[in-house]
Amino acid sequence: MKSARVAYSGAIHWARPHTSGLQLTDGRVLAEEDVVWLPPFAPGTVIALGLNYADHLKELAAELTIDQKDEPLAFLKGPNALIGHRAQTRRPSDVGFMHYECELAVVIGRTATRVKAREALSHVAGYTVCNDYAIRDYLENWYRPNLRVKNRDGATALGPWFVDAADVPDPQVLALSTRVNGQLVQQGSTRDMVHTVPQLIEYLSHFMTLRSGDVILTGTPHGVVNVNVGDEVVTEIEGIGRLVNYIVGDDTFGIHSNPSAKVNAN
Repeated sequence: MKSARVAYSGAIHWARPHTSGLQLTDGRVLAEEDVVWLPPFAPGTVIALGLNYADHLKELAAELTIDQKDEPLAFLKGPNALIGHRAQTRRPSDVGFMHYECELAVVIGRTATRVKAREALSHVAGYTVCNDYAIRDYLENWYRPNLRVKNRDGATALGPWFVDAADVPDPQVLALSTRVNGQLVQQGSTRDMVHTVPQLIEYLSHFMTLRSGDVILTGTPHGVVNVNVGDEVVTEIEGIGRLVNYIVGDDTFGIHSNPSAKVNAN
């Protein structure tokens, strides 16, 4: 079963897919563009994984000095980073390389503490699509992404649909793809994850309690390219959904200059 959360006519509604767009629980049928799409569940802690696809590691090999057997590279995101389907993401005017990341988002359904991998999927409520943008100019180094790269306001799109775990018997056999202005630029499969969904849940739950609504963003395959103002970016995962996002400039957000943030060490 697929469901979504949208804002319409001053209220937040649950919705289902419909041939004409979506249908609210009160029966009204609306076009996609008639509503504001929200993340399709109420997110808790958002845990993101970097460098979790073997082919993406290979793609960045010239810039990395790491061992693929290292423990997962995980970091957290705040709520302001999250947006929904058909939303806009800002590309700052001072950057040279900003790219999408098509990712399978795993939504926890019940508390998980020190869970074994063999039991991990029983703690999953469902899945959605994530497009997690990164600005390579701002990286402190190629291994540990900093806040300015990975916790930017409006840089992490989720949606459009939440898909029940029962409808995804194996999260490791899903095709992923990204299109920019209709051109296919990224293809991969969740079978190429370095650390699988059950392994990630086992790893994370051994030092932090995972609760209902927490989200694990599982990384992206190879094929990341630069995106520019005016681009339409579509990230899609087989059986989960097709997430649309638009790249806009500083002026859309009323930003007219981008002075670099500096910290006074004195």
